[in-house]
Amino acid sequence: MPVVTDRSFRLAYVPGVTPAKWVRTWQERVPEVPLVLDQVPAAQAVEVVRERRADAALVRLPIDRTDLHAIPLYTETTVVVVPKDHLLAVADEVSVEDLADSVVLHAHDDTLDWPHPPGELATHRPATTMDAVELVAAGVGLLVVPQSLARLYHRRDLTYRPVTFGPQSSVALTWPADGTSDLMEEFIGVVRGRTVNSTRGRTQPPAATPPAPPAPAKKKRPAPDATRTATTARRRGGTPHRGKRGKR
Repeated sequence: MPVVTDRSFRLAYVPGVTPAKWVRTWQERVPEVPLVLDQVPAAQAVEVVRERRADAALVRLPIDRTDLHAIPLYTETTVVVVPKDHLLAVADEVSVEDLADSVVLHAHDDTLDWPHPPGELATHRPATTMDAVELVAAGVGLLVVPQSLARLYHRRDLTYRPVTFGPQSSVALTWPADGTSDLMEEFIGVVRGRTVNSTRGRTQPPAATPPAPPAPAKKKRPAPDATRTATTARRRGGTPHRGKRGKR
């Protein structure tokens, strides 16, 4: 009988992250609890979780982990977004040194942890990655971002190439430190690839104790061989017993 509940599990996620595969698994395992998705700006994702407007969020590291749990899930490829007619567009991959003579845009929502941003910094910092992509198309400069964001904001007049030896962005699941509920454990199991029979997650009834295997049947001792019995009797000076015979 299905569980009747008015609860839902609220999951926030930042642009470029695609939770579709985890949503499908959740719907198969916990169909009685709706999974509600909410895409939020990268700069607001952590506060959405802290303010309990979401049970958890898929974010890009680094974040302020105060009062939060965070589980890194995967690392993204870093790419540089360039116009299709740019010199770097002919390369299979680009090193950080290849960007030294180019203007590189650095958006305020950039999550790449650069010790020193590459290239020449633009005089204007765009507010968002989407704004920065528009400036690349206008010929203002280049943009280094996680590959998922380059795909999200793709334009026909732009392309991107992998960047070697640069910082990478990691996607993580974060939730309140005091918010590890049964449903939260269930979702952790989903994103970590645990099987449906995992002992973690929602409370499961104890497994029935398997019945003990039946004891092996005792083998019957074979009846003594008649020939051996007669031989034994002769050795003892007697005759084998053949039963009583009537008088003639």
